[in-house]
Amino acid sequence: MKTHKLKNSDFTLSLLGFGCMRLPENNGKVDEKEAKRMLDYAYSKGVNYFDTAYPYHGGKSETVVRDIIKHYDRETFYLADKLPLWECKNEDDIDRIFHEQLDKCGVDYFDFYLIHAVNKERYIQVQEMKVLEKLEQYKKEGKLRRIGFSFHDDLDTFKKWVELYQWDFVQIQLNYMDVDHQQGIEGYHILTEKGIPVIVMEPVKGGGLVKFNDEIEKMFTDYNNRDSIASWAFRWAGSLPNVITILSGMSTMEQVEDNIKTFSNFTQLNEEEQAIIKRVRREILDLSKVDCTSCNYCMPCPHGVDIPGNFRLYNDYSMYQNKKHITWAYGELVTGEKDASVCTDCGECIPKCPQQIEIPTSLDNMEVYFRDNGIIK
Repeated sequence: MKTHKLKNSDFTLSLLGFGCMRLPENNGKVDEKEAKRMLDYAYSKGVNYFDTAYPYHGGKSETVVRDIIKHYDRETFYLADKLPLWECKNEDDIDRIFHEQLDKCGVDYFDFYLIHAVNKERYIQVQEMKVLEKLEQYKKEGKLRRIGFSFHDDLDTFKKWVELYQWDFVQIQLNYMDVDHQQGIEGYHILTEKGIPVIVMEPVKGGGLVKFNDEIEKMFTDYNNRDSIASWAFRWAGSLPNVITILSGMSTMEQVEDNIKTFSNFTQLNEEEQAIIKRVRREILDLSKVDCTSCNYCMPCPHGVDIPGNFRLYNDYSMYQNKKHITWAYGELVTGEKDASVCTDCGECIPKCPQQIEIPTSLDNMEVYFRDNGIIK
């Protein structure tokens, strides 16, 4: 397993980190047996960084992770959790939630602790509520070891957050399609210049960089038909020298095995491979309709719309043109009253979207597109 040493520490992190946001489910609940099988396999192959958060899987991710990692030697892995500022109304809430998280995870300390999904509004909140002072206190008490933030907003806001504190690390969304999105690749370079280690999330863009239409996939397979399409995205992120860990929200054992293969025999992209990535990016930009990563922060919709589900079908059809499958899948949304037509344009979802998508407008555009292409009548 490829590893990186965290500067100014004795931490040696696996380049592949296990994100516990998209654990396997069965009947709407985490399939704990399968999740354990997957995490145990990853751990046995050298993955030592596990990332969870307060809202993942409706608050169940932390306890599922606890029941798995309790069998591991605490000194052999790193656990990351995050403070949900939107749940904090005062300083007492910070203390309550933090200690609740320690209890839910079954640990005495977090190796990495992040202020979760920061943006413009939370920039003011974190100062008014003296969040960093509180985290510093926990650090002195030995309850956390490294302080960082995960980011979802624009570049100017990112710069303000970087200057706010002497961060131990920062977690950003970055992949070969998002070089100009949110903080983008410029944000990575800012962190690198300041000597702040980077953890990457959404390296395959919520699954969007795992499978394409035949013409795009041929660009990859003509050069290398042995490795998965997903491996190119992981290797792109891992070729950035200041990236210490790349999170993958794995949902199946197949994904775990493929990622272990990529990171156990990790090689950086060469110049020819980088050129292929650039060509692919140009082609995809011409096909993708909406920049959704299926993070589910917009959910639940008060009117029942499955927003990520609709956008997945929107992008899938534009890229793969699989009319039969999309017609069936969209019909399932209609049957469950979760399709785009249920949207009332209330706008409640818009401020929740880390990608800053104008969701109601995009849903309207999707309906027009599907109607024009015969998916719906």
